[in-house]
Amino acid sequence: MSASETEIVARSFAADPVEALRDTLSEILAGLVAAGCGPHHLTGTDWEAADPAAFHLSRHTVELAYREVFAGFRPPIRLRPGNEAGLTVRARHTTPQPLPDIAVEGYTLRELGRQYSPRLQADMTALFRQWSRDGAAFRAGHTGLDLAYGPGRFETLDLYRPAGVARAPIFVFIHGGYWQASDKVQHAQFSQGLLDVGFAVAQPNYGLAPDTPLEVSIAQTVAALNFLVREADALGLDPTQLHISGHSAGGHLAAMALCDPASPPVASALLLSGLYDLKPLGHLPIGRLLGLDDGERAMRLSPLGQPGPAGTRLGFAVGQGETEAFKHQSARLAAAWQAPEPLICAGHHFSMLEGLNGGALLDLVLRTAGR
Repeated sequence: MSASETEIVARSFAADPVEALRDTLSEILAGLVAAGCGPHHLTGTDWEAADPAAFHLSRHTVELAYREVFAGFRPPIRLRPGNEAGLTVRARHTTPQPLPDIAVEGYTLRELGRQYSPRLQADMTALFRQWSRDGAAFRAGHTGLDLAYGPGRFETLDLYRPAGVARAPIFVFIHGGYWQASDKVQHAQFSQGLLDVGFAVAQPNYGLAPDTPLEVSIAQTVAALNFLVREADALGLDPTQLHISGHSAGGHLAAMALCDPASPPVASALLLSGLYDLKPLGHLPIGRLLGLDDGERAMRLSPLGQPGPAGTRLGFAVGQGETEAFKHQSARLAAAWQAPEPLICAGHHFSMLEGLNGGALLDLVLRTAGR
């Protein structure tokens, strides 16, 4: 460790490797925040475990648990055998430097970071644990899981069908996670209300950034839509009733798919607290990690720079507890695409999804879909 670095040590004796990793990394993150730092200040981590294979990042569940805490920020990780049970993590980080005195959208850089950090609205460790448990329990009652819409390991979708409907309209839900984290498994439970009103619900995964560029994630979203239309007869779906929705980064992917000429016709789209102008993110560490500090690329990847889709009914919604920047993003795209003003629904950035299972948000689904 160099003289300019500080070390944080965290330990967990949880028997489940995923829980142990969540515990230790969350403790590391708390230490970073206390030091005025973030994941982008990490320079390296050492992981010690009596069973190191259980914590290897090639395991999908381990990688997802890492991304839950640190998203796509991944300094060198050294995994090695240890003598103690559980997991010990030693993380090294640099000292934060003063931020430039500039304003973006009327915000200082520090405030801009808060505006675009929805994780500040919830205990994310508890939330991901709950979503993982609820999603796994919901999936256990269904069989149309992990259908491959492409050759990549992330190119799969789960399909949930309503009971007693021979040819069901399709509702595609794309999960969020700043393009870098989360999984369809953690969102399965938000399908029940849609099933109850007769939709078949498809939840695709997509490659996660920065390993997968945003351009590829958009193309994967389009490929998932085309798979559902192509396989509609085999899967008992109505391809003329294709509806798409996405939350947060998933809202961005859904909006970009609507503008892609390779997409099939989409009857309606419900965009939930998405990111539609990516240029402000280029001033933040998370945006630089994604390459959005390239202004031309950020504009090219922004739905606000695209003409509105023709022939698609549009709806927007944001959580009441959202930051002003997130609310403004939805309001701007709704105005630009000549859609109704966004619904302000109960909850914050994450809890608003509960409304898909009943209430004003599910009512908006039905109105937007013309049902």
